[in-house]
Amino acid sequence: MTTPYNGKKRCFGEYKCPQCNRKWMSANSWANYGQECTQCRINVMPHKQTPLEKPKGLDKSDPKKKHPMELCQKCKQLGVYCGSTYSYH
Repeated sequence: MTTPYNGKKRCFGEYKCPQCNRKWMSANSWANYGQECTQCRINVMPHKQTPLEKPKGLDKSDPKKKHPMELCQKCKQLGVYCGSTYSYH
């Protein structure tokens, strides 16, 4: 299954589980990779993706928030944290 974004860098993704309707967002979204729903444990592809840009002002992300590698299809494939190369558009 393909995703809305087809670039080679990380992007911002929005997800919605088709089973439980849980919604989440991630700055570690990649073209043609999904993330696992924490409730249903199924892989969910993003329904919306936008280029990841450096945050300005109050839009900064929380550096203490840990990326759940066990739920990330890209991390599982790489065997390491998928966001270790911070590339912005």
